[in-house]
Amino acid sequence: MKIILQKEIETLGVPGDVVTVADGYARNYLVPRGLAIPASKGAVKHADRLRAGHEQRVAKSRVAAEAIAQRLVAATVRIPAKAGEEGKIFGSVTPERIAQELEKAGFTIDRKRLHLDEPIRSLGAHQVAVHLHPEVTVTVPVEVVPE
Repeated sequence: MKIILQKEIETLGVPGDVVTVADGYARNYLVPRGLAIPASKGAVKHADRLRAGHEQRVAKSRVAAEAIAQRLVAATVRIPAKAGEEGKIFGSVTPERIAQELEKAGFTIDRKRLHLDEPIRSLGAHQVAVHLHPEVTVTVPVEVVPE
């Protein structure tokens, strides 16, 4: 069955895309949830407008993400933590803690956008990847200092 996507679906496409899916998937899941509509001649014209609107929103959000990325590159996040004599901290520095420190510095970034391979467990400088947009990722220096 041919359908037109109304919302972005990771495995299928973006709003305005005309895709072919199984009949049951379209009738039982996509259409009832408002994620897609059946394709018809009039709906295809509507799909073009949807696609254009989606592209504008993506472009605008990318520009905003790039502006934030330029400010983030210049920022250094300092996080005080209790540590032992060997430089190992008690507990760990998590993305939530980093997001709190970024908010104090004037950046509102969701902790889910911060990517750590593993929690930070030692003093010193570390690099944290921040995914601001699917096409914009920036590395923020994080310095863990003793209290």
